[in-house]
Formats: sequence, C-alpha cells, structure tokens
Amino acid sequence: MNEEIIILDFGGQYSQLIARRIRECSVYCEVHPYTLSAAEIKAKNPKGIIFTGGPNSVYGADSPQCDMAVYELGIPILGICYGAQLLAHQLGGRVETAPVSEYGKTEVEVFTDSVLFRKLTGEKNLPARPGAVKTICWMSHTDYISQVPDGFTVTACTPVCPAAAMEHPEKRFYAVQFHPEVVHSKEGMKMLRTFLEDVCGCSGSWRMDSFVETAVADIRKKVGSGKVLCALSGGVDSSVAAVLLSKAVGKQLTCVFVDHGLLRKDEGDEVEAVFGPEGPYALNFIRVNAQNRFYKRLAGIEEPEQKRKVIGEEFIRVFEEEAKKIGTVDFLVQGTIYPDVIESGLGKSAVIKSHHNVGGLPDFVDFKEIIEPLRMLFKDEVRKAGLELGIPEHLVFRQPFPGPGLGIRIIGEVTPEKVRIVQEADAIYRQEVKNFGLDQKLNQYFAALSNMRSVGVMGDFRTYDYAVILRAVMTTDFMTAEIAELPWELIGKVTSRIVNEVKGVSRVLYDCTQKPPATIEFE
Repeated sequence: MNEEIIILDFGGQYSQLIARRIRECSVYCEVHPYTLSAAEIKAKNPKGIIFTGGPNSVYGADSPQCDMAVYELGIPILGICYGAQLLAHQLGGRVETAPVSEYGKTEVEVFTDSVLFRKLTGEKNLPARPGAVKTICWMSHTDYISQVPDGFTVTACTPVCPAAAMEHPEKRFYAVQFHPEVVHSKEGMKMLRTFLEDVCGCSGSWRMDSFVETAVADIRKKVGSGKVLCALSGGVDSSVAAVLLSKAVGKQLTCVFVDHGLLRKDEGDEVEAVFGPEGPYALNFIRVNAQNRFYKRLAGIEEPEQKRKVIGEEFIRVFEEEAKKIGTVDFLVQGTIYPDVIESGLGKSAVIKSHHNVGGLPDFVDFKEIIEPLRMLFKDEVRKAGLELGIPEHLVFRQPFPGPGLGIRIIGEVTPEKVRIVQEADAIYRQEVKNFGLDQKLNQYFAALSNMRSVGVMGDFRTYDYAVILRAVMTTDFMTAEIAELPWELIGKVTSRIVNEVKGVSRVLYDCTQKPPATIEFE
C-alpha cells in the first residue's frame, strides 16, 4: 500500500503545486477540500497532513476551518501560509492584519536547530545568532501570526513578520508563513523533504508505473462493456489519455479529432498521421473538419472567458453529434490535468481562466459521465505516464498546446486572417528555435498575436499592421515559470523573418513577464 499525504485545500492558488512537489519526492498525495472530517482522514491512514494557503482571513466569520479533531489524530501537520495562520488561530494563538504586507521573494531568517530547517544552508550565516541563516522564500500574505500558541516555538522571522515559521515538535505540528512549494523559495524542497522523510517517515516509494497500472484497472472497472469517446486534440495530454484508454478498453474506444481551425500550421495533418489509420495505434479515429463552424461562433467575441466557453461548448456539441453517428456512447474522455483544474477556479479557488475542458464545459452534456484519467497529474507527470505507456519520446515531449488553441493566442476577435498570421509567425519561430538547438531546452515557446496595430515603413510605404508577441518560458510544473533569456541573435533572426515573410505584421515584441503575475498563455 502506498504511503499517502493528505493535502487539505483552503482555496489557495498553489494547492495543486504543493501536490506536485510532494509527488516529486516520490510520495503519493491527494488533495481534498478542507471540509474532510477527522474520521475520513483517519480512515485513509495518511503519513502526514498539509494545510494549504487560501485567500481568506482565519479570523473572518465565514473563513474556512478544519475539523478540530484533526489535531487529535496524532498525525504530523504542516501549515503553509493560510494553513500556518489556521494552526495558530485554532490552537490558541493570534492572527492579525499585518502592518506591512509581504509579496514576492523575501529574505527570511531561519533557525537551523529547528526540525524543519536543520538541513538548510542559507545564503548568509548570522554569527550573532548561532544556528541562524538567511534564505530566500516566496511570501504572499496580508495577515500574520502576532502570537504563537502555547507550546510552539518561533523558528523563522523577517523584519515585518516576527513568526515566519513555528513548530511544536512533540505534537509534530509545523507552520511556515511563506510558500516552500514555489520555485522562488530556494530551499523549499529541502523543507518539504525534511517534513516528509524526517517528520512523517515517508520512504518515497510511489512511482508512475503504479499510477498507470491503477488507472488502467480503474478505467476498466468504470467502463465495463460501455462505449467511450475520446476528445483527441493531438497534444500531449489528450494523446496520453487516448493511449491510456486504448490500453484499458481497446476497441470500445473511438477517438474524435476536431480540427477547429485554431491549430498550429499543418498540425491537423500531423495529428492524423500519428493517430489515423496509417499511424501506429489501433484506434478508431474520426477527423472532423469544423473550422468554419468555430469561426462563425467566435465572430465578434473579444472577451477571453467568453471565447473559452464558446470553444468548450462547441467541442462538446461536435462530440455529441459524432457520438450519435456511431451509436450509443456512455463516456467522454478528456485530457484534463491539474493546472487546468486549479486555474479554472473549482471549489474555493478564484478563477484565473476557464479551461475549455473544465470551467468551459456547458451545463448539459449528453454522456453518462466524463472520464478524466490525468486530472490529478501535472505536465511532467503526464509525460512520465506517456513514457511508461510506450509512447515515443518525440510525441511525449511535444510542445504544450492549449485546447482552445490559437483562439487564446489571438488577443481580441478571432478571424481567419488573424489565424493565418499567427500560424505563419509561430511556424517561423519554432523553426528558428530548433535551428538554434533550443527546442528541447525551452519548456514552452510560441508566437501570439496582439490586438495592437502600429505604423511601420516597408519599401518606402506606410504600413499599419499587427504586432506579433514571442514568448518562451522555463518551468517544471507550469504553475510557475521564469522567462527564458533567448539569444538576441535568435530573436533578431525570428523578427526579421516574421516581418518580411508574414503579411500583416509590422512589429515583433518579446514578452519578459514571469508566472506569476502573468500566465503562460495570453488569455
């Protein structure tokens, strides 16, 4: 039986990122709402519990609280941000509005005689305080712990946050005001590993092969003799989902590929070559050319959320129509992954953007049930699952592409002309990145089309055309990302080619914004 960590979600935007980090340590975990009772937690027999962050104030009248009996289970607890404040509040401490909020990279003084921080080296030693070092952590809070509960010891601080961390080693309760799960916390993984290994006693035995084996068994049990329709986009997520379902139910599966006219250049033909009748997989494959249908539905729509919902609904309607053609279909399969879920704002989390396959789904769907076998996985875990399933590396490590496609890489109204521009610009960009040997080193890169038009001069004539935006990021989890510092030679080559070869473009820009505050995509 797998070792398990329970993550209680209090509505934080980083809740799934915490899960991603725990699994990176080869420890299985599940995210549950904060309403999960102590009895339900006890029945799962977890090795530890983690309280996530959240947007509320713990002292508010309607703030989310956990079952007080959780503290009596004898199970180690780590509270992060709101979770740290909740520990303080529920156990007799005090939480107040901070005189000064902290957001972003922050220098934190930590005491290495603490259980949680004993493996930290820090960037600066503090000789005046034996055992103290300074390390960089990611802060994001407006409230703070002004008084720790009885029995707790302060183990970290900043100039404006006197209790940046606290612990009660006898009860195995730990709390940090910052976010160790965010990549900007330089020694965050050391803290999490220490909690998992030294406090919870986890051995790190969970592997992706166990996920694939369990997923196949669960799918077979759920589907039985029913028919399954898989929404195949050709991207990494839907491709892995399709192969997983094929392994589980074989000929009961029909894959429908909707070419909505919002794909990258020549991508429709590439998808058919891989998954169609001439490809290596024994799949029932249907290609639906629905470009005009989608363009018509998107005409005049500029607001990003409305575009996503229109694309999502139209996807489902096409699938319903195709399902009727092949007879009764019981299940719809989608390649939804964890970042899709959290960013769509399900539960207590705020909506960042509705994904076409999550928040963009219509209220009525003509299927018995939707199966999302990758819903609990992050992008890198999906790729590991793909390799475990025997999918070739060049398919598994294909550039990520959102379900709504170029519809969310075109700012403002989507038109066939704008689609042509961004397809051609993106193809040039990807070609030159590959020529520079960077295609396998960048985690995601693409061209988008702004809604900005500006004056230019070409051949002694005045032009008034669009600006193309280039984006490239480095990330491991797709919940946070750093901007990729591309060579100016590459950017210059791409710019020259786009302006000269793509009709309707007079300017090329490079997006230097990390995530957060930006998202990786534009809409």
